[in-house]
Amino acid sequence: MSQSESHSNRSTHGKTIDIGIDFDHSYATQLFGFYQNQRPDEAPDPQLIAFNHRLAGELNIQLNNADEEALAHCFSGNALPKGANPIALAYAGHQFGHYTPQLGDGRALLIGEAFNRDGARYDIQLKGSGRTAFSRSGDGKAALGPVLREYLVSEAMHALGVPTTRALAAVTTGERIIRRQALDQFSIGAILTRTAASHIRVGTFQFFAHQGELNHLRQLADYVIARHYPNARDAKRPYLTLLSLIAERQAALVAAWQCIGFIHGVMNTDNTAVSGETIDYGPCAFIDRYDPDTVFSSIDSEGRYAYKNQPYIAQWNLARLAETLLPLIDQDEAQAIDLATDVVHQFMPSYQTQWVKQMRIKLGLTDAHNDDAKLAHDLLQLFEAHQIDFTQGFRALARTLNNDLSALTPLFTADSSSTPNQLWLNDCSAWHARWLQRLAQNPMSINDRSTLMDNHNPIYIPRNHLVEQAIFAAETSNDFAPFKQLLALVTQPFIEKQDCEDFAKPAPASFSPYQTFCGT
Repeated sequence: MSQSESHSNRSTHGKTIDIGIDFDHSYATQLFGFYQNQRPDEAPDPQLIAFNHRLAGELNIQLNNADEEALAHCFSGNALPKGANPIALAYAGHQFGHYTPQLGDGRALLIGEAFNRDGARYDIQLKGSGRTAFSRSGDGKAALGPVLREYLVSEAMHALGVPTTRALAAVTTGERIIRRQALDQFSIGAILTRTAASHIRVGTFQFFAHQGELNHLRQLADYVIARHYPNARDAKRPYLTLLSLIAERQAALVAAWQCIGFIHGVMNTDNTAVSGETIDYGPCAFIDRYDPDTVFSSIDSEGRYAYKNQPYIAQWNLARLAETLLPLIDQDEAQAIDLATDVVHQFMPSYQTQWVKQMRIKLGLTDAHNDDAKLAHDLLQLFEAHQIDFTQGFRALARTLNNDLSALTPLFTADSSSTPNQLWLNDCSAWHARWLQRLAQNPMSINDRSTLMDNHNPIYIPRNHLVEQAIFAAETSNDFAPFKQLLALVTQPFIEKQDCEDFAKPAPASFSPYQTFCGT
């Protein structure tokens, strides 16, 4: 529930504002019955935290000299852009393996679709804008911390080249909301405006399949084909091809997560976008010292969504999607099951291919050899055995191309003043020699290879302790300077900046153990 701090600016609620977005509403007009119309709640005193001018330009959004106050009212939902049509989408989902037949947008509203400069369609959604028909017992609001986290991490993921939803704007609402973690506590209310190629989820298919609504299911599948996978339209089996193409995108997506040490934290089927984007940044975090068993989410007590499990969960989620498509794939259920099972079984080889492809580049390789996967896996085992920071470890490799291991030495010691032990010297030297031999089979100048590696191994990521520091400053002191400084670095993650050494370091030992929360 929420408690207003201020009741100013009521006159703007429900009005439109002169910010130009050439809205389209294909979801609302083509998928009637898949959503509920809903106005956003009033934000009593909205204040702009951040606005993504670059993204706005890419989406052809005309600000028409709108100031921060106008932007705050627009992206709080108080005064929507002309042509907006807010709707809450229906979907179901498996949450931690347990099926819930109705979830839906309990705190989010799709206000319309815009087109980028290339003509691609993108949803624009308010997240945290109040109760909807799908809110159940929730208040539909969002707290400031999760909004800042999603803004930082989603924009960092985009800069890292990972398919993702994007952050367009963030505002505080001027109210305090109750959130339960260890104890009931008040949080500052906030709203995130995000964009996505679409917000259609595996759970959207599950919603209509569970109800036995075959016509709706076919309608949804046809819409997804037209919007995301037009090549499937003329295939012999379009819905099987749809499943296969979604599987390919999921394989590439999760491979990208693994190659930057990202843990989503809550890979439920309702958090799996069929577009192949990372969506719903709840208890997400990044690995510091490499450990494949790492779990950060406070609600993942069994480690279902641990770092090492993410590829297997993606395949499991794909199997749930396949189940919904069976009646569309073939009228013969046994035949449909065989065909869909083959697609699901191809997921892991596809993932492995994508993972090795991305790892090769991180290791400075532009050709393929059969032993490359083992070379990468052996490096990760070295990282695990010696508790090496994932991001720093890969970034430092380019400094050792001249066979000088000194750049790695501080990573393999308790602190930079320690002397590396003999075990480290043996392990690291042996692997490093194998790597240099492999590089010799793929000739390239040291400068060119170093540039290639530095352009794919970031120096700055949204490190967990830095995200928490930025959130703490904003929540306790209304100080958004740490947030903005961190945002500037993680959106240029491969470029080293002067006097920013601390932003490239892992969390201090005192920060462990670290837990994240969904924020709902």
